[in-house]
Amino acid sequence: MDQQSKKSLGREGQPITVQPARQGAATRGNPRNRIYVRKTDGVWSQLRRRMGWVMMGLFLLLPWLPWGDRQAVLFDLAQRKFYVFGLTIWPQDLILLALLFMIAAFALFFFTTFLGRVWCGYMCPQSVWTFIYIWFEEKIEGPRNKRMKLDQAPWDWNKLWRKTAKHSAWILIALVTALTFLSYFYPSRELYLDFFTGQAPGVIYFWALFFTFCTYGNAGWMREIMCLHMCPYARFQSAMFDSDTFIVGYDTKRGETRGPRGRKQDPKAMGLGDCIDCSLCVQVCPTGIDIRNGLQYECINCGACIDTCDDVMAKMGYDKGLISYTTERQLAGGESKVARPKLLGYGVVLGVMVLGFIYTLLTLAPVQIDVLRDRNQLYRETRDGLVENVYTLRLLNKTDQDQQFNLSVTGLPEYRWSGDQTVRVAAGEVYTLPISVAVDPFHLKKPMTEIIFELNSVDGQLQSQTESRFISSM
Repeated sequence: MDQQSKKSLGREGQPITVQPARQGAATRGNPRNRIYVRKTDGVWSQLRRRMGWVMMGLFLLLPWLPWGDRQAVLFDLAQRKFYVFGLTIWPQDLILLALLFMIAAFALFFFTTFLGRVWCGYMCPQSVWTFIYIWFEEKIEGPRNKRMKLDQAPWDWNKLWRKTAKHSAWILIALVTALTFLSYFYPSRELYLDFFTGQAPGVIYFWALFFTFCTYGNAGWMREIMCLHMCPYARFQSAMFDSDTFIVGYDTKRGETRGPRGRKQDPKAMGLGDCIDCSLCVQVCPTGIDIRNGLQYECINCGACIDTCDDVMAKMGYDKGLISYTTERQLAGGESKVARPKLLGYGVVLGVMVLGFIYTLLTLAPVQIDVLRDRNQLYRETRDGLVENVYTLRLLNKTDQDQQFNLSVTGLPEYRWSGDQTVRVAAGEVYTLPISVAVDPFHLKKPMTEIIFELNSVDGQLQSQTESRFISSM
């Protein structure tokens, strides 16, 4: 708490007189009704900060991790190759991306049904960057009451340098964020060198300025507006909630009727509940809601109101938990059910998706052969009386080294191959090779024969095969 709150709670036997400043009060120089978030500390606030710094650290450091002669994580759009440590993902492997989207969707369903909007409060980039911006705002402009006075004060040197320092820090964070994001698509060492020496392509400067503007606007100015009015998650989350979903809840039976009192006064004798109506829970809320009004879609489950209420309850000598992570069923006096059909269903589907992703990842082939038949003519007879089929082979080398391959076909007793049977395919190349296979009709027992084209590297370490058909008659 700030000094104002400490003074209000610091006198034994004196009534609590803390009154919240109006959250929606428009202030000078602000185009919207500003929410001044009060700093709070506690278990959930510390957990949120640590998770935010961990996520921020991973985001900043991943592009700088080396992996051989390149960075560990690089999405090379120009070459259509995605590098994730030792894994190279090609456009042909985009089923992995589809599986990732499906896993993300069912993970969202599962965790929202179980823990409510916890993603928004602890891991959403909008929340993480907003809290980082608020942290700088507190360090430069001071706690909540000082920030309010500063915004209402006329412009002078103190206000000018503080506002300039704050927005400079915000813009610097936004620029670092933009360049870090671009580092996932453009080699990081080249990016920073080219960017600050004026050698980067124009498209880099455009996207750097665009993402800088978006980060600065979203985390510095938009803040809760993004959560309340622009993020679709806030709107459809109610479809995943049920009576056993863990939410931030206020115990109405215990807290009502609200009212100020001294520490040594008996609230029951005064006809009051445990809530002293200090409204600190409103002042620490990043979306400016009053959790005492019940479950609201604006709540992002960050737990800030839990920490500040527990602190007030401890100072008053009451039990903690007036505001807590709970369920609607528990607030109504029932017992929550964790293992329920909807949650189990989401969990099973999520588990299947994760296993499918792992299996697909482990079975990715480093080389691949595709076969296209000549559609203009199914087969033809050669001058030698042989039946000939024409194919186009597409050889994909997904490795980081050039490879030499031998080609063959199985399923035919004797055949004549026209075209190269030993080819060299560069790293990352899709090599197209037209060939024909001819067979003596004496050896063909059926009008259509199942065959297999095989691709083997000269060193014998890489191989791939695909099925096709050899047609000899209609």
